[in-house]
Amino acid sequence: MKKNLFEGKWKIYELGDGNWDEDYIDMEEPGYIEFEEKGTGDFHFGLVYAYLIYELEDDEVQFTFDGSDELDHVFGRGFAELVDKELHGYIVFHGGERMTFKASKKAKKARKK
Repeated sequence: MKKNLFEGKWKIYELGDGNWDEDYIDMEEPGYIEFEEKGTGDFHFGLVYAYLIYELEDDEVQFTFDGSDELDHVFGRGFAELVDKELHGYIVFHGGERMTFKASKKAKKARKK
């Protein structure tokens, strides 16, 4: 079985080709997208929070999501690929906008002994 290179938590550091700054991305907590082992995950940036379901396609990941943006229901789809060990992709809100994002792998905390 091929290793899932997308699995884990990724820190979103750029959103919408730089249209949203770090203060917005990290408004409630550090913005992230996470892919869990069983094809599920979530993302959170600004006031947007959503659960996702993903599938791997070669060296890319495609996902659908369902969540909220400022308490309004949102859903849509997304795509990401690895570029120089970073995640580059986009999120498309159904009936709304399409935004690009870039994320880097979140460092794992050292285990306490």
